[in-house]
Amino acid sequence: MRLPNADLAIIDRAKLESYLLSASHPIGRFKARFFAALGFSEAAWMNLEAALRRDHLTTDAELVETLALGQSYRIQAILNGPIASAPVVSVWFVRKGEEVPRLVTAYPGDKL
Repeated sequence: MRLPNADLAIIDRAKLESYLLSASHPIGRFKARFFAALGFSEAAWMNLEAALRRDHLTTDAELVETLALGQSYRIQAILNGPIASAPVVSVWFVRKGEEVPRLVTAYPGDKL
């Protein structure tokens, strides 16, 4: 099943630039090292956004949990970076009463 309304997905610039790609974020710095190995950088955060839209939002999603606040979904697929590719998991959340998924996080995935 595809992520509902994937074409309308919200990927917050700050989530990418200040968390997933930030070498100084207390938690994100470990993810930033992984994404840097694929060729993504904080300065060019829009490349990670484009890759998530191209490689993940066109792939099947798994409904993980339905909560009072909404539904969470997980996508595991190859993410093609500027210099390398790797399996990546992205997590998305659709708030109750809304129809648009929002990126929660992304991290290295298991081998596909």
